[in-house]
Amino acid sequence: AYDDLDYVTYDVLGDVVCGGFAMPIREKKAQEIYVVTSGEMMAMYAANNIARGILKYAHSGGVRLGGLICNSRQVDNERELIEELARRLNTQMIHFLPRDKAVQHAELRRMTVLEYDPEAPMAQEYRTLATKIDENQMKTIPTPIEMDDLEQLLMDFGMVDVEDDSVVRTKAQEAALAVV
Repeated sequence: AYDDLDYVTYDVLGDVVCGGFAMPIREKKAQEIYVVTSGEMMAMYAANNIARGILKYAHSGGVRLGGLICNSRQVDNERELIEELARRLNTQMIHFLPRDKAVQHAELRRMTVLEYDPEAPMAQEYRTLATKIDENQMKTIPTPIEMDDLEQLLMDFGMVDVEDDSVVRTKAQEAALAVV
């Protein structure tokens, strides 16, 4: 099934790095992986988990992380946040895809943006992304970060207020004590 293909795209759940995700890596079919994420915590958590899965097979299968693709959700400081996450994961943010209603319009018609409106600015964004992937020379072994570091990154970029964090931690500690 893989003999004549240049690119294969998988859409996997980032919190479940196993099964179908790992199979092409174990079979040495995947050479480079690009992770789509956003500036939302769960998307970044998933990206980190996928980086952890890539690391697991990097030395035995030769797979590398090609970079992060930021699919913008219009989060404050999103570009800078994902660039910093990429740096900490030992990779790059290869492209930033802006939020664009053309995506939803195309989806409603069961089309890609390139099919729906090939002249749309978003269509050009996808062409640019494809070119960047095709020409990418930066393929790395990722360095996943700990959950505390991910939370700190979000706080550093103003995504979580320090006061909110202390309330959450206090509630979590109270809940843990209630179980004991």
